[in-house]
Amino acid sequence: MTGRYLLLGMIAGLIAGVLAFGVGKVWGEPPVAAAIAIEEAGSEAEAPAGHDAEHSHDAAAGTVTADSAAEAEPAGHSHSHGDEEGFSRETQAGLGLLTGMAVFGAGLGGLFALAFAFVQGRFSHLSAAGTAAVMAALGYVAVVLVPFLKYPANPPAVGHGETIGLRTQVFFAMMVLSLVALAVSVAVARSGSDRWRWGILGGVVYLALVTIAGHVLPAINEVPATFPGDLLWQFRTVSLVVEAVLWAGIGLIFGQLVQRTLARDPGLRQRLA
Repeated sequence: MTGRYLLLGMIAGLIAGVLAFGVGKVWGEPPVAAAIAIEEAGSEAEAPAGHDAEHSHDAAAGTVTADSAAEAEPAGHSHSHGDEEGFSRETQAGLGLLTGMAVFGAGLGGLFALAFAFVQGRFSHLSAAGTAAVMAALGYVAVVLVPFLKYPANPPAVGHGETIGLRTQVFFAMMVLSLVALAVSVAVARSGSDRWRWGILGGVVYLALVTIAGHVLPAINEVPATFPGDLLWQFRTVSLVVEAVLWAGIGLIFGQLVQRTLARDPGLRQRLA
């Protein structure tokens, strides 16, 4: 049955990924394009300044060294969004984004299905659809929302290339700690007979653990003071919405697919009960 769950999860994730792509394409592409335009405008503004400084230096020194000429080229090249890219911006925002979201959605759906196979019937008496919906909501909070509150998504033109490794590490560290905190809180919630009281206690434990984790991990803020605040929060809001569509789509679609599978096979439903 786990194999069937896995297939249904990947199908649900694929569909949810396409839905998330639609949301990202319609509402997410404008702020991304605006952020790229800001980055390119900044690069173009820096180029003349560097060019004038080079000429003033040449006038004083009377020569241009080979080293200075070699250093000037990479500096201007590193900020370009033009010919060095393997694909055009239109391709990246269209087919590239669709493919990426579909593949990511299918993979996430498969992981979701494996988790569902473990959870189903163990932690509650909810239906398959209800269990999937609760799992999707908890997964969104633990994997997306809580790490986002500590390390929110940034559009292009925000962040330094040399810190991308650190930013990736601390984000995934926050995500792992959030998942561990969720597991602990679920264990606490199931340890008592009064579901409501112990459920609330489990929620408090989760909040306490992720708050501690957020204070332990380093803060990273690389947003330039000149970057438009409305554009920044528009991008971040859309990022959360796209992830919400993906997780909600997986939870709801997968739950319905499993529910229909169980309805067509009463014997299977009894074995899983």
